[in-house]
Amino acid sequence: MNPPTQPALWMRRQMLRWTSIGFGSLALSALLQEGAKAKKADTAAARLTGTGEREPHIPARAKRVIFLFMHGAPSQVDTFDYKPLLVRDHGKPLPFAKPRITFAPTSKLLRPLWEFRRYGESGQWISDLFPHLGQLADEMCFIKSLNSDNVVHGNASLQLHTGSDVFVRPSMGAWITYGLGTENKDLPGFITISPTYMQGGTTNFGAGFLPPAHQGTPIGNDQVPVKNSSIRYLENHFLPRALQRAQLDFVREMNQRRLESLGPDARLEGRIQSFELAFRMQTEAGNLIDISGESKATHELYGINDPVTADFGQQCLLARRFCEKGVRFVQCSHSYKWDQHSNLRDGHGRNALEIDKPIAGLLRDLKSRGLLEDTLVLWGAEFGRTPTGQGGTDGRDHNPWGYTMWMAGGGVKGGTSYGETDDYGFYAVKDKVHIHDLHATLLHLLGLDHEKLTYRHAGRDFRLTDVYGQVVTDIMV
Repeated sequence: MNPPTQPALWMRRQMLRWTSIGFGSLALSALLQEGAKAKKADTAAARLTGTGEREPHIPARAKRVIFLFMHGAPSQVDTFDYKPLLVRDHGKPLPFAKPRITFAPTSKLLRPLWEFRRYGESGQWISDLFPHLGQLADEMCFIKSLNSDNVVHGNASLQLHTGSDVFVRPSMGAWITYGLGTENKDLPGFITISPTYMQGGTTNFGAGFLPPAHQGTPIGNDQVPVKNSSIRYLENHFLPRALQRAQLDFVREMNQRRLESLGPDARLEGRIQSFELAFRMQTEAGNLIDISGESKATHELYGINDPVTADFGQQCLLARRFCEKGVRFVQCSHSYKWDQHSNLRDGHGRNALEIDKPIAGLLRDLKSRGLLEDTLVLWGAEFGRTPTGQGGTDGRDHNPWGYTMWMAGGGVKGGTSYGETDDYGFYAVKDKVHIHDLHATLLHLLGLDHEKLTYRHAGRDFRLTDVYGQVVTDIMV
């Protein structure tokens, strides 16, 4: 039946009949809007409390990150950035201008203190500092054109960890857990093992203005062997669990009443969830920190039976165990050992012995368990070091103008190198990757659009990459 052409002649009953389908559409629209609001509210609550998983913006290549932080800055020209001309021109002046602002004066060109050789089917150049990692060259993607903005360790460490070298901002681990949540409700989404409390300090693993549930949970610090470290206040030895549960329920009930009477309170919500997580962690986290149940072969793989490699080996093994249980971001810190303005041969040689076998063991273990495919391993420091010498003939100064970091697993192309420094390894000159680009790429691999992952604070939207950042898609499979 067609409606009459003159609406003034419509009868009430006819109008209801002809427009009834429109009322249904309005009702459906209202229901869908309510559902969308509820879903948005659930997501907001989850981000506030750090619970649950969130959908990524785009298809993710990686689910989690292990960041191996080499605090103090290894020399790229002695490790992964081979420069034949630096060998040839050893002892000569640098043939171009040094940066206008440097941390300390340097003299003439200083050749690499270790020999380089090719490894793997890809033929990647790796120095003799890392014979174990050399065997895994085909798993690693070297970014040889990193650059950042500050020549001072503290500021540069802040920029690496938070995107800003001068302001207090959320750390990248906090941004990632804010964006994706946690895969295990009984563990923190972000754990940092043996962090340092200098040069950026707790800001390097803090949540900044993000909800506090997203800050990193430290295990020990760099002054204590990891075998003697644990999560502070992990266990309550004074009360049985049943009584703890009763206490917690009572406190939660009081806090809920306060929320109902006063309305939303982000700090109080976060406090409630921190109490709940702390209670649940007693059963899960303690077992994970105890590595005594791992096989003898696994201890050998990570070098835990050798006093030279034991400490960092245990860090790497803990990182695998936490990732296996759904922790989103794990940082292992080799702190603070790589700052060789002099005595570079002894310092770098000793440091490389401590980490080479453990990291190789971690990569092998992740691969054997099928975890490397969706776990992104990132190795690097706050900057690199100059190809010009300092402290006589055996030291190098800070260099944020061109240095190397590498990734493995998590959707990157193994056995490849991206970007270049000049002929002597001082400045990034080809396919330059700023630290903002590194962060944008890291988030992209995890399925997060760095321009969409924002948080409203102090009247503006903030993000890890601030107003910068380009995703380096060429390194991705």
